[in-house]
Amino acid sequence: MAAELDLVVRARRAIVDGVEREVAVGVAGGRIAVLATSAEPLAAARTVVLDDDEVLLPGLVDTHVHVNEPGRTEWEGFASATRAAAAGGVTTIIDMPLNSIPPTTTVEHLRVKQDTARGQVLVDVGFWGGAVPGNLPDLAALHQAGVFGFKCFLLDSGVAEFGHLDPDAFAAAMRETARLGALMIVHAEDGGLIDDTALDGRHYAGFLASRPQAAEQAAIALVVDQARASGGRAHVVHLSGADAVPLLRAARADGVDVSVETCPHYLTFDAEHIDDGATELKCCPPIREAANREALWAALAGGDVDFVVSDHSPCTSELKQRGGGDFGVAWGGIASVQLGLPAVWTAARARGRTLADVVRWMASAPADRVGLAHKGRIAVGADADLVRFAPDEGLTVEVGRLHHRNPLCAYAGRRLAGVVRETWLRGATVDDTPRGRLLERGTR
Repeated sequence: MAAELDLVVRARRAIVDGVEREVAVGVAGGRIAVLATSAEPLAAARTVVLDDDEVLLPGLVDTHVHVNEPGRTEWEGFASATRAAAAGGVTTIIDMPLNSIPPTTTVEHLRVKQDTARGQVLVDVGFWGGAVPGNLPDLAALHQAGVFGFKCFLLDSGVAEFGHLDPDAFAAAMRETARLGALMIVHAEDGGLIDDTALDGRHYAGFLASRPQAAEQAAIALVVDQARASGGRAHVVHLSGADAVPLLRAARADGVDVSVETCPHYLTFDAEHIDDGATELKCCPPIREAANREALWAALAGGDVDFVVSDHSPCTSELKQRGGGDFGVAWGGIASVQLGLPAVWTAARARGRTLADVVRWMASAPADRVGLAHKGRIAVGADADLVRFAPDEGLTVEVGRLHHRNPLCAYAGRRLAGVVRETWLRGATVDDTPRGRLLERGTR
């Protein structure tokens, strides 16, 4: 075996099987071929020894990224998004079906997206399909074509070309995805409970009041009901309101197949410290109060929230600052794919959590939910997607050092812990060479 290895990475500290341990990782043909101790001799074409202040992590898996190309490439593109991902230790992303034009709602549109991405990506990229009014007959073909599941909205998505499903259409889509065995991922807010009359220009308090936790709870109750009725698989994206956690816990105790994610910004920021006019922190659902943030942390630590993904949702600076800081008209979304790991690690260690926890939340758990068992872990047979991470090195976020397309970031000036020093994709250091692959569900 040793004679066939392309690379050996030796680390005094690594996250393997949910614990921190010493390891020597042998790589052959882009996959992990052997795990050994540092005392075992392994010969390879190249050997890398991590410094004592570094920890070897598996590449993170971010299943919630809006790339926006084609159609809104001025917002973000495959080259810039995957460069930012790699710089943040993310080696696999799954692209959301909306904000690009065309949206990924037919096989023809999927092929457009794949053709656009091909030859540009620095990390591996998969694709979600979209469930919108009128495309129910397209879901089976999209599933066959390899999308990882289907995204839908239960209220206005914010872009005209990606309509939302009313309760009847959502029920029909859940029956179809259940028949296919596909995962339905849902933006769960009830539009009937959104109160635009509460909006108050530049005042964040008005924006927060306009999107109450009750809107999330009502929509999540619908998701749970339809997952139960159809026997299908459902996933709630970007949970911001912790009040919905007991509902999700009870549903899962009853055997309903429903999972839930949250995002670094909900675990980092709080409404009490968002300045008026700071629309760089506008997202939907909104960042809520500090007590709610701590309840989300408790749910994550207790296993009621399954994993953490970025919801990287960039736009142009003009759209983000539209209205001069008016929360009612500025685009909602936070660009953070490069910063998710240090943001979550900074907050996690302050609460007594470990790097093993972070790896579970940001690598293995999202990979498992979407069927990527060969990603997000340091294990024999897995892709050799690895990250050289210095957990104690600090950084101050400088927007000019970020790789996403538009120079605007909610974390600007924030002090974080943890620096990614090198990222490997299938055993090769990620540089400017587009070595990423386009992934399809069920294939390696």
